Amino acid sequence: MQDLLHEMNPSIKFVLVTGSMLTLAFFFDPWTPAIFWLAIVLMQLFLSRVNWKLWCLMMLPFTLGSFGYLWTTLVFGADDTSEILWTFAGISVTEEQWKHALSLSFRVMALSTLSLLFALTTDPVKFVMSLMQQLKLPPKLAYSVMVSYQFLPVLKDEFIQIQQAQRLRGVLVEKHWWQRLLNLRRLLLPMLAGAVRKAERAAFAMEARGFTGAARTEFFRPVTVTRTDLFMAILFSSVLVGSCAAGIVLSN
Repeated sequence: MQDLLHEMNPSIKFVLVTGSMLTLAFFFDPWTPAIFWLAIVLMQLFLSRVNWKLWCLMMLPFTLGSFGYLWTTLVFGADDTSEILWTFAGISVTEEQWKHALSLSFRVMALSTLSLLFALTTDPVKFVMSLMQQLKLPPKLAYSVMVSYQFLPVLKDEFIQIQQAQRLRGVLVEKHWWQRLLNLRRLLLPMLAGAVRKAERAAFAMEARGFTGAARTEFFRPVTVTRTDLFMAILFSSVLVGSCAAGIVLSN
């Protein structure tokens, strides 16, 4: 059961996550995003193998942002004629302000949790392959994205190598961060030259293997739609519809 989110077809997961985000944008009550957020957290807890220490670390800035939305909406929200709930340090918080602040705060938490669900349970290469096979993304664009993604760890290693090579040649390390930022071009220019050479070699390799960018009907790694995907799609849709319905009922 803890592999269901990882085994799910990435294109179907992408469509469901995007559809859920767009749907939540049309609900302004606090209950709908709050219930949906709790449901998504429970889905990740029981249906995935997420590293929860990493999850909490990545959620920290979103949580701080959510609190920021809550606080600024309460302090700088527009005046209204609804009932005043409390007054603190000369700031009057009305019922309408409180609902609006909670709605924005929980919406940030729900959308960020959805994004992490997709990012932490999806293989990027499988996602690109699925985009070509299920959503008919042009191979020329798909393979360009895949090659760019594969270059990221290579560029990171090359950055470290250039930095170490310059230190061996006697280049001093600046003490202040702004000095290091200004002298960053010393590292970026060799990296740019290396990236251009690698991109040229990748283009020659793809051309030598017969890649023309034309649409394909057969793939080395086929990505299919299974019963698991159907089950997860029904589960996602049920959670979304249930959260929306519960939010409407509790808001009235």
